[in-house]
Amino acid sequence: MSVLKNRAVLRWLVPVTAGVAVIGGGAAVGTFAAGADPALPPRTAAQLLEDLRTSRLDGLSGTVVQRADLGLPPIAGLVGQAAGNELASLVSGTHTLRVWYAGPERQRLALVDTLGERDVLRDGRDVWTWDSRANTASHRKLPADAKDLESAPATPADAADRALEAIDPSTAVTVGRSATVAGRSVYELVLTPRDRDSLVHQVRVALDAKEHVPLRFEVLADGVDEPAFEVAFTQVDFRTPDADQFRFNPPPGVTVKEEPAGDERGPAGRQHRERGEADPDVRTVGTGWTTVLVAKLDAAGAAGAAGGKPGAKPGEAAGPDADMMAKVLGGLQRVSGDWGSGRLLTGKLFSVLLTDDGRVLAGLVRPERLYQAAKG
Repeated sequence: MSVLKNRAVLRWLVPVTAGVAVIGGGAAVGTFAAGADPALPPRTAAQLLEDLRTSRLDGLSGTVVQRADLGLPPIAGLVGQAAGNELASLVSGTHTLRVWYAGPERQRLALVDTLGERDVLRDGRDVWTWDSRANTASHRKLPADAKDLESAPATPADAADRALEAIDPSTAVTVGRSATVAGRSVYELVLTPRDRDSLVHQVRVALDAKEHVPLRFEVLADGVDEPAFEVAFTQVDFRTPDADQFRFNPPPGVTVKEEPAGDERGPAGRQHRERGEADPDVRTVGTGWTTVLVAKLDAAGAAGAAGGKPGAKPGEAAGPDADMMAKVLGGLQRVSGDWGSGRLLTGKLFSVLLTDDGRVLAGLVRPERLYQAAKG
């Protein structure tokens, strides 16, 4: 597995390799010498990104802790339920995951909590999902050309891949201090958006000094010292896991649902596109860290944004899902301006605007940037 899929990222390092970047307490970090503990040879940002580009991961297992403090209002906790996506719960609180990787055809992710465990396993073309609390499982066959499982970013490498894909001239790429993560020495890459309308202050990626694999990924919001989002290994082993780790043996009494062969659904059972594939219903405004996604809501979503009850027709009940969605949308702040009117959801790292005329605009930006896009 390549831990950096976007090789064009090195084009944007000219300002960094000039060695004139300054960060934090005023230290020059263009060719920043690593800290005394651990003692590591100096590396430039260009060298670290090249390490990422050329690294290959044959196998890995470990424990990952993910923490999210996005500053969302309490009503936002219903979004995952309304969407039917269990992995949506990862947008808040602290979660522990176990991961195993033995190549693109053998992967396993286990979300562990106090009440049980939810697993997604891939062994060749066979994909299993299992919920220990409900004692249910599902099985499907992937197409012959299927790639890695598509899911929420579960490891620092997953998160770093998606962040590094966004590097362009709007990003300052520098080197932070060395540290220790999961008992291993790491370098730190620091990505800093240049556009002040971005709510992201910095993205920090800690790279294993030997394996060049991301072991920690942090996103800091503007004006906040602690990470708003962090995913990090607390224990990691770079030996290839045994094949038995990827075989699912249904426990006694489990209910197994067989899904149609070739169904390319994600862990939550929903259709997905390949990463980077354009969605005809979504367009973008702007570039870099202040890109705004604009999409058209369906009739139910537009009704909810305007204050109605989604999915309900006169004289009939809306149903529990529609009631929950109405509760989510109804709890959002009402806003208006020369762009129109709608409802606004804000967090430490992002803003989402649902307009009464049936659009949704979202980005890692201040609300004012959404209003500009909505007006245009």
